[in-house]
Formats: sequence, C-alpha cells, structure tokens
Amino acid sequence: MMSLESTNIYELYLPATDMRKSFDSLCGLVQGELLREPTNGFVYLFINKLRNKMKLLHWRTGFFVLYYKRLEKGSFEIPLYDDSVKSLVLDYPQLVLLFDGITVGNLSQKSRYKLS
Repeated sequence: MMSLESTNIYELYLPATDMRKSFDSLCGLVQGELLREPTNGFVYLFINKLRNKMKLLHWRTGFFVLYYKRLEKGSFEIPLYDDSVKSLVLDYPQLVLLFDGITVGNLSQKSRYKLS
C-alpha cells in the first residue's frame, strides 16, 4: 500500500543512481553522501542516468518501503539546481508533478507510454 502523503518530506538525490541498488545500498548513499539518517522518516528519491527509472526509499515504523517507477517512454524532468548540491528537498505537489512529467516552467506534459 502506498503511504506517501503531503506531510512527508521528499529529498531528491541529484547524482545519477544505479538502479540495481536496493535497501542497504540506498541507505548507504543517504548516510554517506547526504549525511542523514535513513530512518528519519524522509522519503528519499533516486533517479538513474537516463532519467527513466526512479526509486523511493521510505522508512515506516519498523521497516523500509521501496517504491520503483519505470517509464516506458519519456523521462523524469529534474528541477534546475546548482551543481554543488547533492540533493533537493521537494514538497508533495513537486513530487506529483515530477511523477506525472509536468514541467512547472512551461506547464507541458511529457509523453508517456499508453497501451493501445
């Protein structure tokens, strides 16, 4: 069951991430690169180099949940950022826009795969 809510804090890890990583490796990135504790309740987002796959790591009381989204067509539009930062904090509406392929700047929706 998806448990992502508007009350969660979402942190997007900006460097490209190998999507073969699972719970332990992603927790290592959070601890080693972001200097945060993965059990703090934040939802951490990781995107691959081609920007067509995304994983979300979320700590719930007593366990981790890993969400995985793969696009059949198109790519995730990452917000503009300064190269010196390793992550961006997103709010819930920004997360929804990122998921749906909508760029805030020009309000255009990216193409997505549709089953014919």
